[in-house]
Amino acid sequence: MDEKTLIAKRVAQELRDGQLVNLGIGLPTLVARYLPAGVNVFFQSENGVIGMTPLPEAGLAADALTDAGGTPTSIVPGAAAFDSVSSFGFIRGGHLDVTVLGGLQVDEKGQLANWMVPGKMVPGMGGAMDLVSGAKRVIVAMTHTAKGEPKIIPSCQLPLTSVRRVDLIVTEMAVIEPTEEGLVLREVAPGFTVKDVLAATAARLIVPADVKTMALDA
Repeated sequence: MDEKTLIAKRVAQELRDGQLVNLGIGLPTLVARYLPAGVNVFFQSENGVIGMTPLPEAGLAADALTDAGGTPTSIVPGAAAFDSVSSFGFIRGGHLDVTVLGGLQVDEKGQLANWMVPGKMVPGMGGAMDLVSGAKRVIVAMTHTAKGEPKIIPSCQLPLTSVRRVDLIVTEMAVIEPTEEGLVLREVAPGFTVKDVLAATAARLIVPADVKTMALDA
């Protein structure tokens, strides 16, 4: 199993039946493929749809039906489409149960940087700032390191997306919960040890006595 699939499968376990869920661009969009049996959620995209779902098969893409990143998508029966004003009304009004976002860095306070790399051309922050500030629960789905460098660090060096503390970080190595006391290591992925996670993390981690092994088939 590749690392992105592992992350998406583990994040999917956090979703509950009936929730309104936003999936960010890139890795988070994979989460829709791995919902546990019996769990039905309503996926929202900030470009104006509730009821988004992955394409059922190749060849069915429509130019007018994409996610926020421009990737072709499909919709479930009864889906709703609307303008950006309404879409961001859902987000800023606190109506989203969960948002799943990628990350460039997360720090010891649980603050996320995910929208800008200084000196590089980027299209803008999209809905990231609104999503982190407005969703009831924020899950960061990202690889643990980038080119061998830790992405979970003492203090973000990139511009913050929001000062809000995110609720959960899921990587291919671990599940980490930001709390008032700091970053708590909750689970370690199969094939890794607590020592491996500590070595790949620049931020201080709180390691409880009962760190679980990540279960991907639950």
